[in-house]
Amino acid sequence: MTSFACWRRGRACHVETSEGARLDRMSLHDPLFATYAVAATLMILKAVAMSWLTVIRMVQAKGGYRSPEDIKKTPMNPAPDPAQLLPNERVERIRRIQMNDLESLPYFLVAGLLYILTQPSLRLAQWLLYGYVASRLLHFLAYLTGQIHEIRATLWTVGSLILIFMTGRTLLVALGA
Repeated sequence: MTSFACWRRGRACHVETSEGARLDRMSLHDPLFATYAVAATLMILKAVAMSWLTVIRMVQAKGGYRSPEDIKKTPMNPAPDPAQLLPNERVERIRRIQMNDLESLPYFLVAGLLYILTQPSLRLAQWLLYGYVASRLLHFLAYLTGQIHEIRATLWTVGSLILIFMTGRTLLVALGA
């Protein structure tokens, strides 16, 4: 079976397999790939926003810094104090949320891309990919507002089960099952 990426003038090409069937390559014009692209983009933007939220919280707290050079006198820090290197719970909470995202985001990006290559139904792909995004956004809100562990764990579990389903389906299709 022929399998390679083909791009002409910024558009995806079609590749013929040895069986003569046409394979559409990834394109934002394909509703299945566009669904993945929207979900992946939202998750990437969320991860980037967490960095900005950390900075905002550090500026508000005038602390929560981690590096000794952060407490040097500058226009942004006119009254440095060694206490600024002490952990600040508001800043640390955002850092924990960000670390949680960084632990799960790569798996989602790869699993989602491989999953759409299995050509699932558009409706199922939308439920899974957007369901993952919703579970991560709700997890963020639960963590940000200090909800109990069971709420966060439930939302994490939903996202994890979605990843397991997508990767399991991908594995079965790849094995020809």
